[in-house]
Amino acid sequence: MQAAPVRITAEEMLSDNWYLLKKYSFDLQRRDGRWQAQTREVYDRGNGATILLYNRERRTVLLIRQFRMPTYVNDHSGYLIETAAGLLDNASPEERIRLEAEEETGYRVGAVEKVYEAFMSPGSVTERLHFFIGEYSPDDRVGDGGGLEEEGEDIEVLELGYQQALDRVRSGEIVDGKTIMLLQYLELRLMPPRRLTILVAGPGRESLALERCAAQVFAAGHVPLPAQWLAQDDHGSRHPLQRCDAVLRVAGACAEADRLVALGRQLGLAIYHTLEDIPAAEA
Repeated sequence: MQAAPVRITAEEMLSDNWYLLKKYSFDLQRRDGRWQAQTREVYDRGNGATILLYNRERRTVLLIRQFRMPTYVNDHSGYLIETAAGLLDNASPEERIRLEAEEETGYRVGAVEKVYEAFMSPGSVTERLHFFIGEYSPDDRVGDGGGLEEEGEDIEVLELGYQQALDRVRSGEIVDGKTIMLLQYLELRLMPPRRLTILVAGPGRESLALERCAAQVFAAGHVPLPAQWLAQDDHGSRHPLQRCDAVLRVAGACAEADRLVALGRQLGLAIYHTLEDIPAAEA
């Protein structure tokens, strides 16, 4: 691609305390041929890499949670759920992401696959981010992870169900851009929805709404389990909900349905509130 028609007329260093913040004055030629004078502040922190570790058989992903000051000062709790990542610091993207993954998650990565690279905030930051995916197994764990204390890192390692992670994106609990991009890549390319067993819970044991929802769940390729079927087996050593993958909460007041939703969340199940939220099963 041809370089943009631009003439840099001045460059001023504003800060080199952590990374480089510069102010550029430049002339940019517009599409009609006229030159326009502009100024922009540019933050140069180097390029980086990130990786989503996943287990295809168990349908799980490895993520981390850590404090991010910029999000805290922008009306967020500050604790972000993310994929492992780090700046290249003169290493190749592949070399750096293997080191970062082990340092942050405690898992030693085998084969990694680069899926793309992208500028994440091109209006003000120079960083180009290299995106990777890689499979992991329990045997790949060689440490506790957590990052480096001397660098201010205090990282919590999270192993989530793949569908659970996607639900956290939809609910707004996962708001990190690179993490959302990699989870969606995994969803589209590598882990299409499988046939799910879905508990259908809502008001009225004989409700026509429940029956219609169960029929639509079946039509989408999944296995519906009406909540009333749990009654006979609710006092065993293993709750029947543990055999389910998700809960569909049909609208309407129902304390029992709310209890099942709460239990489903404790078990890490996906919680759906509309039929449109449920992905079609893989043929």
